[in-house]
Amino acid sequence: MFGIEHPIIQGGMHYVGFAELAAAVSNAGGLGVITGLTQRNPEALAAEIRRCRDMTDKPFGVNLTFLPTVSSPDYPGYIRAIIEGGVKVVETAGNNPQKWLPALHEADVKVIHKCTSVRHALKAEAIGCDAVSVDGFECGGHPGEDDVPNFILLPRAAEVLTIPFVASGGMADGRSLVAALALGAEGINMGTRFIATTEAPVHQNVKDAIVAASELDTRLVMRPLRNTERVLRNSAVDRLLEKEKTLGAALKFEDIIDEVAGVYPRIMQDGTMDAGAWSCGMVAGLIHDVPSVKELIDRIMQEADAIIGKRLANMARY
Repeated sequence: MFGIEHPIIQGGMHYVGFAELAAAVSNAGGLGVITGLTQRNPEALAAEIRRCRDMTDKPFGVNLTFLPTVSSPDYPGYIRAIIEGGVKVVETAGNNPQKWLPALHEADVKVIHKCTSVRHALKAEAIGCDAVSVDGFECGGHPGEDDVPNFILLPRAAEVLTIPFVASGGMADGRSLVAALALGAEGINMGTRFIATTEAPVHQNVKDAIVAASELDTRLVMRPLRNTERVLRNSAVDRLLEKEKTLGAALKFEDIIDEVAGVYPRIMQDGTMDAGAWSCGMVAGLIHDVPSVKELIDRIMQEADAIIGKRLANMARY
C-alpha cells in the first residue's frame, strides 16, 4: 500500500519527526514520517517536505494531528502543502479526520489513522481511512483512556477490521515485529525506539535518557483531564503528579501549564531534561543502544527472519 520494503513505520513525534529522521527511515526501507505541526505554518511544512525530498527518493509520509483547540492550526494550508508536495501517505491522529479525507483521497494520498481502541479503529475504517495504527496502553504519548495493552488490543482489532493495521506501543526489535504479525498486524509503528538513533535530530541527552531508562520509568499524566499521556519520569513530571494528587477533581489545565506547555524545544533541542513532561514509551526498557536507522531496521528484519525461519519453524514441526 505504501510502496515500502519493510513493514516498519516511524510515527509522528513532536520536535523529532524532521526531514533527517524521515529520510533515514525511508532510505532504510521503512516509512519515514515528518511531523506536520512541528512546522510552525504550512509554508514551513512545504519547505520541510522539499528538504526531505532532497534526501530520499523513497516514499515518506506526513503526520497531521487534529487538535481539539479553539484556535485551530491552518489545517487547509497543511493539507495543501502535503498534496502539492507530492506526499502519498498521511498519518492522522487526534480528532476525527473525516472532513479532510476527500481532498487527500482525490490526490491519491493514503491515510493511516492512529487509534487507541477497537471502536475508534472501526470508526476510522467506516469513514474511509485506508489503514490504522493500533496503539496499545504501552505506547508513549497518548494511550487513550481504556488501558488495554497490545496483547489484547491487536487480536481484537484483527477480529473485526477489514482494513490493514500496524501495531504501535512497545515495538523495538525483531521480537516485536514477529509478535505483532502473529497477533494480526501487518507491521509495526515505532516512536521511542527511533528517537534513540544517530540520525534522530534531538539532543544527545534525550537519547541517553532513553537508553538509561527501564520499563518502570514512565508515568501517566493528565489522567484527571482525560487527556492521559505516557511520559518519562523527571522532576517536572513529579511536580505535575503532586499537583494532580493535591487538586484532585478540581485540577485544570492551567494548573499544570508550566510542566506541559511549550516544553518540547527545550527538551529535544536544548537537552534540558527537566524542562517538562515529554512523551516516552515503556519500550525504553528494551532500548540499550543508539544505532543508525539502517542498522536498527536491518537488525529488526534479521532478527525477525531468524525467529520465524528457525525458532518458530522448528516448533512447527512437532
